[in-house]
Amino acid sequence: MRGRDITPRRNSAEQRGPPGGAPRPRGEITFRNRRAVQAENDTLRVTATVEGGHVAEILHKPTGVSPLWIPHWESIEPSCYDPARHLQYGAISEARLLAGIMGHNLCLDTFGMPSDAEAAAGMPVHGEAPVALYAASSDGRTILLESVFERAQIGFQRRIDIEGCVARFTETLQNLSPSDRPVAWTQHVTLGPPFLQPGATRFEVSATRSKVIDTVFNDDLGPQKKGAEFLWPLCPLKNGSTSDFRVFTSEPVSGGFTAHLMDPAREQAFFLAWSPATRLLFGYVWRREDFPWLCRWEENHLRTAPPWNGDGLACGMEFGVSPLLEPRRMMVERGRLFGVPTYRWLPARERIKVEYCAFAALSEFMPSSAIWDGANSVSFE
Repeated sequence: MRGRDITPRRNSAEQRGPPGGAPRPRGEITFRNRRAVQAENDTLRVTATVEGGHVAEILHKPTGVSPLWIPHWESIEPSCYDPARHLQYGAISEARLLAGIMGHNLCLDTFGMPSDAEAAAGMPVHGEAPVALYAASSDGRTILLESVFERAQIGFQRRIDIEGCVARFTETLQNLSPSDRPVAWTQHVTLGPPFLQPGATRFEVSATRSKVIDTVFNDDLGPQKKGAEFLWPLCPLKNGSTSDFRVFTSEPVSGGFTAHLMDPAREQAFFLAWSPATRLLFGYVWRREDFPWLCRWEENHLRTAPPWNGDGLACGMEFGVSPLLEPRRMMVERGRLFGVPTYRWLPARERIKVEYCAFAALSEFMPSSAIWDGANSVSFE
């Protein structure tokens, strides 16, 4: 595949030290106590963090609303996290990630917990991507993020171009090792208040066969029936009823994780979310061949340990190459779900590229589907 080489460089946050010691990127701002860069036009403002590379907001300027989730706890740079001092993020393996998580973060090249051996070797939850330091820049309309994940031996580049109501993402992975690698690659998009409203916010997804996660999740405290297979949108619950995923739950406490196969009959896959209160329509469109799975993560005041403390409200709509949260070995041994692979091969020394888009626009109704023209326009039915 042709394109610009991603040159290896030592630029992980762990290696470069605290943010004060790293060079400031072109166009850098401060966003909620974090180093960040922005791109905007008359309709959208997109903000991405320098550490972690998280898309912290996609703000729709006419309504003043960004649908992306900002946690209710204070955010800090991953490089500043110290488990001995930052007890407010919990005594858990994902504490470093949670300390800096925002909006849309990248999971690469694992999705979920590392194995015990990987964790001992320093591999974080969801891989290095969501805690790494990125070479970041913006010219006002385009954001460029680049990093090399040295443990995984993968170079990464993300370009975000803003045009009208569309943010176009172009991502490139480069395998820096001489071996083919089985990788997970998930866009961990999470929605939150004020856009996300219990009993009100609506969803449409190009999903078909679905499955509740079959391993322990949330200490099995959630209402979903573990391991149950179903067809979108009616998820089986432990009490024998179902939860309709087309409307965010109105229950006072709930949570869970489900995997959804994107419709094989469609060239493009999508999720749409619509707020009746603001008439804001938000979503992502991508090639189904690139990311055949969408994982839905629900947190509704279920987790009581720090940093959640029973106050979390979020809905993850996470599209990628893997359907379930699991260590790499389990991912490879599972192999397929519903006949579809649960990981992607990254060939030795080669690069692969994907494109997808996010959008935010006013709408008086909830469409049933979306089609992206590959540039700056999304149409609806």
